Amino acid sequence: MKKQRKLIIAAVAVLLCLAVIFTAVWLLTKQKPVEGEKDLHIDVVVGSETVRTLDFHTDALYLRQALEEQNLIGGEETSLGLKVMTVNGRTADESKQEWWCITKGGEWLNAGVDETPVEDGDRFELTLTVGW
Repeated sequence: MKKQRKLIIAAVAVLLCLAVIFTAVWLLTKQKPVEGEKDLHIDVVVGSETVRTLDFHTDALYLRQALEEQNLIGGEETSLGLKVMTVNGRTADESKQEWWCITKGGEWLNAGVDETPVEDGDRFELTLTVGW
Protein backbone atom coordinates (compact mmCIF):
# COMPACT_ATOMS: atom_id res chain seq x y z
CA MET A 1 0.00 0.00 0.00
CA LYS A 2 2.84 2.43 0.86
CA LYS A 3 4.63 1.60 -2.42
CA GLN A 4 1.47 2.32 -4.38
CA ARG A 5 1.03 5.64 -2.62
CA LYS A 6 4.66 6.65 -3.29
CA LEU A 7 4.27 5.65 -6.93
CA ILE A 8 1.13 7.79 -7.29
CA ILE A 9 2.82 10.79 -5.64
CA ALA A 10 5.84 10.40 -7.93
CA ALA A 11 3.61 10.16 -11.00
CA VAL A 12 1.70 13.32 -10.01
CA ALA A 13 4.99 15.15 -9.39
CA VAL A 14 6.27 14.15 -12.84
CA LEU A 15 3.03 15.30 -14.49
CA LEU A 16 3.21 18.65 -12.70
CA CYS A 17 6.83 19.11 -13.79
CA LEU A 18 5.90 18.32 -17.40
CA ALA A 19 3.01 20.78 -17.27
CA VAL A 20 5.34 23.52 -16.00
CA ILE A 21 7.90 22.75 -18.72
CA PHE A 22 5.30 22.73 -21.52
CA THR A 23 3.80 26.00 -20.25
CA ALA A 24 7.23 27.66 -20.11
CA VAL A 25 8.09 26.51 -23.64
CA TRP A 26 4.74 27.75 -24.94
CA LEU A 27 5.18 31.15 -23.29
CA LEU A 28 8.72 31.53 -24.62
CA THR A 29 7.88 30.52 -28.19
CA LYS A 30 4.46 32.12 -28.66
CA GLN A 31 4.39 34.91 -31.19
CA LYS A 32 4.48 38.42 -29.71
CA PRO A 33 2.25 41.24 -31.02
CA VAL A 34 3.81 44.00 -33.13
CA GLU A 35 3.08 47.66 -32.28
CA GLY A 36 2.26 50.22 -34.97
CA GLU A 37 0.27 50.47 -38.17
CA LYS A 38 -0.07 47.39 -40.33
CA ASP A 39 -1.57 46.57 -43.72
CA LEU A 40 -3.74 43.44 -43.69
CA HIS A 41 -5.42 41.43 -46.43
CA ILE A 42 -8.54 39.38 -45.67
CA ASP A 43 -10.36 36.96 -47.99
CA VAL A 44 -13.84 35.69 -47.05
CA VAL A 45 -14.51 32.38 -48.80
CA VAL A 46 -17.87 30.58 -49.04
CA GLY A 47 -17.80 27.34 -50.99
CA SER A 48 -15.23 27.73 -53.74
CA GLU A 49 -15.92 31.45 -54.16
CA THR A 50 -14.14 34.40 -52.53
CA VAL A 51 -17.14 36.56 -51.64
CA ARG A 52 -15.20 39.48 -50.19
CA THR A 53 -11.63 40.73 -50.27
CA LEU A 54 -10.56 43.42 -47.85
CA ASP A 55 -7.30 45.37 -47.68
CA PHE A 56 -7.01 47.80 -44.76
CA HIS A 57 -4.72 49.55 -42.29
CA THR A 58 -4.90 48.86 -38.56
CA ASP A 59 -3.05 49.51 -35.31
CA ALA A 60 -4.61 46.35 -33.82
CA LEU A 61 -2.28 43.99 -32.02
CA TYR A 62 -4.49 40.92 -32.43
CA LEU A 63 -6.67 39.56 -35.22
CA ARG A 64 -9.93 39.88 -33.33
CA GLN A 65 -9.52 43.62 -32.88
CA ALA A 66 -8.57 44.09 -36.55
CA LEU A 67 -11.61 42.12 -37.77
CA GLU A 68 -13.99 43.84 -35.36
CA GLU A 69 -12.73 47.26 -36.49
CA GLN A 70 -13.99 46.29 -39.96
CA ASN A 71 -17.31 44.96 -38.56
CA LEU A 72 -16.41 41.68 -40.22
CA ILE A 73 -16.97 39.14 -37.41
CA GLY A 74 -19.33 38.27 -34.59
CA GLY A 75 -19.79 35.31 -32.33
CA GLU A 76 -20.04 33.90 -28.84
CA GLU A 77 -17.72 34.59 -25.93
CA THR A 78 -16.27 31.40 -24.46
CA SER A 79 -13.70 30.68 -21.79
CA LEU A 80 -11.17 30.41 -24.65
CA GLY A 81 -12.15 33.73 -26.26
CA LEU A 82 -14.43 34.60 -29.15
CA LYS A 83 -15.94 31.68 -31.05
CA VAL A 84 -16.40 33.21 -34.51
CA MET A 85 -19.90 32.37 -35.71
CA THR A 86 -20.59 35.20 -38.18
CA VAL A 87 -18.33 36.56 -40.91
CA ASN A 88 -19.36 39.29 -43.35
CA GLY A 89 -22.98 38.92 -42.18
CA ARG A 90 -23.06 35.13 -42.84
CA THR A 91 -23.70 33.03 -39.73
CA ALA A 92 -22.50 29.44 -39.70
CA ASP A 93 -25.36 26.95 -39.21
CA GLU A 94 -24.12 24.42 -36.66
CA SER A 95 -27.07 22.10 -37.42
CA LYS A 96 -25.46 21.69 -40.87
CA GLN A 97 -21.98 21.30 -39.29
CA GLU A 98 -20.89 24.69 -40.65
CA TRP A 99 -18.04 26.61 -39.01
CA TRP A 100 -15.60 29.37 -39.90
CA CYS A 101 -12.06 28.18 -40.49
CA ILE A 102 -9.51 30.98 -40.14
CA THR A 103 -6.12 30.52 -41.77
CA LYS A 104 -3.07 32.70 -42.29
CA GLY A 105 -1.48 32.33 -45.70
CA GLY A 106 -3.33 29.04 -46.11
CA GLU A 107 -2.00 27.61 -42.81
CA TRP A 108 -4.18 26.82 -39.79
CA LEU A 109 -3.78 29.16 -36.84
CA ASN A 110 -2.23 27.90 -33.61
CA ALA A 111 -4.56 30.11 -31.56
CA GLY A 112 -7.96 31.77 -31.75
CA VAL A 113 -8.61 35.29 -33.02
CA ASP A 114 -8.11 36.72 -29.51
CA GLU A 115 -4.52 35.44 -29.31
CA THR A 116 -3.38 35.66 -32.95
CA PRO A 117 -1.07 38.66 -33.32
CA VAL A 118 -1.10 40.56 -36.62
CA GLU A 119 1.94 41.82 -38.52
CA ASP A 120 2.30 44.15 -41.47
CA GLY A 121 1.49 42.31 -44.70
CA ASP A 122 -0.39 39.41 -43.09
CA ARG A 123 -2.95 37.64 -45.26
CA PHE A 124 -5.84 35.81 -43.58
CA GLU A 125 -8.59 33.63 -45.04
CA LEU A 126 -11.97 33.17 -43.35
CA THR A 127 -13.56 30.12 -44.97
CA LEU A 128 -17.02 28.76 -44.30
CA THR A 129 -16.37 25.06 -43.79
CA VAL A 130 -18.83 22.15 -43.63
CA GLY A 131 -18.19 19.04 -41.53
CA TRP A 132 -16.56 18.43 -38.23
